[in-house]
Amino acid sequence: MNIHAPLDAHTQLSRRRKAAMIVQMIVGDGSQLSLSQLPVHLQELLTQELGALRLVDRDTVAAVAEEFLGEVEAIGLTAPGTRDGAILALADHLSPELADKLRKQTADVRNGDHWPIITALPVDKLVTIMMAESIEVCAITLSKLTVAKAADVLTQTPGERARRISLAMSRTEHTSSEAVRTIGAALADEYGQIAVGAFEKAPVQRLGDILNATRADRRDDVLEGLNDDDPEFAGHVRKAIFTFKDIAHRIKPIDIPNCIREVPADVLGRAMSGALAGEEDVRAAAEFILANVSQRIAAQMRDDAEDAGTVKKADAEAAMSEVTTTIRSLADAGKIVFRDPDAAEDDG
Repeated sequence: MNIHAPLDAHTQLSRRRKAAMIVQMIVGDGSQLSLSQLPVHLQELLTQELGALRLVDRDTVAAVAEEFLGEVEAIGLTAPGTRDGAILALADHLSPELADKLRKQTADVRNGDHWPIITALPVDKLVTIMMAESIEVCAITLSKLTVAKAADVLTQTPGERARRISLAMSRTEHTSSEAVRTIGAALADEYGQIAVGAFEKAPVQRLGDILNATRADRRDDVLEGLNDDDPEFAGHVRKAIFTFKDIAHRIKPIDIPNCIREVPADVLGRAMSGALAGEEDVRAAAEFILANVSQRIAAQMRDDAEDAGTVKKADAEAAMSEVTTTIRSLADAGKIVFRDPDAAEDDG
């Protein structure tokens, strides 16, 4: 068989092959054609079809071109056809708040990858997915999350269900990228609808962020009052708060070197100086840090704390706040995982 033999008008051509021929006609004529908006897998298929073309007789080219023109002339309306295209088309005509969220969502979705929409969902909604979808889909979803978020989701998923999902992760190794892409798109369509509210974060997160930046005495006073009025809400807020004194309870000993590595030496020196001279809880946090670094580094940190001298309370609290901000950023990036303050066992 001569693979270079021309295709004739009687050859049965697939729609993919016809599309490749139309593309070749357009680019061969010198016209510009943007294919980058197509999902990657369609770009690959189109490239394969175009690569399979050799010589095509004139009658076949004319027949394909005539069929294409007929379909184009029959079109009365063109619409985006995809969720992402609709976001682009409507973003400038919506309220500023919703438009900003839609634009961010569009920027997150590339080449048909809808997983950024799913991974950005709050933990409670991800737990809903864990309870509603098949075990295999749940395992794939869990694998797409950051370590910290996946751990949180798995912790809040009921025990038996969590164990089955964990076991199913062993069966995801050979899942095709196309299957994962399809699952992401389906989940985004089902669970990724944007709900526009007055606030970007949940009440627990908003209050936790505020109290993280509040003076310790006022923070303790607020938490005490919350505990009297709404113990459950107060418990959630306590877990959302991370201050210097929480280091000994929330950070694994093995993660301490990573936590302090990103903090400038002068800031760490002021924080340690203030903590070692402070109340029992912050002093315990400082000793916890010193106990979980090498003896050489611990000695250097003690020297830096002594060199800092007596640090004003406000300066010490600012330095300790900078340390905890650095640690929270590591947790947000999935580089470390906070321990559950209610957990009895030591997983360090």
